[in-house]
Amino acid sequence: MGKPLIYEICEKPVTSCIIGICCVIWFYIQKKSIGYSNVGLNYEAGVEGHHWRVITSAFSHISVIHLVFNMSALWSLGVVESLGHIGLGVKFYIHYSLVLVVLSGALVLGIYHVLIQKFKLEYFRRVTAVGYSCVVFGWMTILAVKQPSSKLNLFGFLSLPISFAPFESLIFTSIIVPQASFLGHLAGIIVGYSIGWGLIHGMNDYWTLSMLGWIVFVFVLSLKRSGSFDFNFIEIEPVTDPSLPSVGGFLASGNGRTLQMSSLPFGGADIV
Repeated sequence: MGKPLIYEICEKPVTSCIIGICCVIWFYIQKKSIGYSNVGLNYEAGVEGHHWRVITSAFSHISVIHLVFNMSALWSLGVVESLGHIGLGVKFYIHYSLVLVVLSGALVLGIYHVLIQKFKLEYFRRVTAVGYSCVVFGWMTILAVKQPSSKLNLFGFLSLPISFAPFESLIFTSIIVPQASFLGHLAGIIVGYSIGWGLIHGMNDYWTLSMLGWIVFVFVLSLKRSGSFDFNFIEIEPVTDPSLPSVGGFLASGNGRTLQMSSLPFGGADIV
C-alpha cells in the first residue's frame, strides 16, 4: 500500500498549495464562464502591456483533462521538496518555481516575437497560452539533470524514466491534448535546463522576496494601465512633457498631459 494522502501532502506542502490554487482558479473560471482569452498570454496582449497575463496564464486551466494532466505530473514532481540532500528541497522548489513561471512566460513571448517579426508567421499573434505546463516541463527537466535515475508517475499507473520524461511527455501530451503548445513546453524545457546546468543560479530568500515584490508591483501596475481592473486608489502620474505635440501613431489626450498609443484589436485565439 502507498502512503496515506495526508502524509504525502505534508511531504509536499508547496506542491499541494499550488495544486489547490490551480484547482480553485479552474473552478472559478468554470463557474464564471471566463474564456481563456481573458486570462491567457498572447503576443498582442503582451505588446499592449498586459504583463499580468504572464501570471494569470500560468495558473489557469480550461478543461478538466488539461488540469488533471498538469496537476498529476506536478504531484509526482513534488518529490523535489524532499531532495534537500542533493541540493534541491523546499526552498529550492519555491525559489525556482517563481523563476520558471516568469522566465518561461517571457521566453514564450520572445519566441512569438521572433516568429512574427523575423519569419512573418502572423498566426502566432492569435495564439493564447494557458496552463502550468511550462513550469511542469521545467521541473521535469531539472529533475532529469539532478537525479536522472528517478521516475515520473502520471495518473497513478503510467511511469516514465525522468531522464526522457520531458520529451516523452511532449509526445504523450500532443496525443491526448491535440492543442497542447509545443513552444510553451519547449520554453519550460529550455529554462529547466538553464537552471539544472547552473546557467541560472544564485536564487535565495532575499532575491526571491525581491522578485516577488517586483512581480506584484508590475502585476498591479499593468492591470491598472491596461484598464483590465479598476484600482481607484492607485494614480499613475504621466511622465510626458505637456508641451509635446501629437505624433503620427499617437493621439494626444484631451488635457494635453499624456500620449496614448492606439491599440490593435484582438483577433481570434487558439488555446495551447
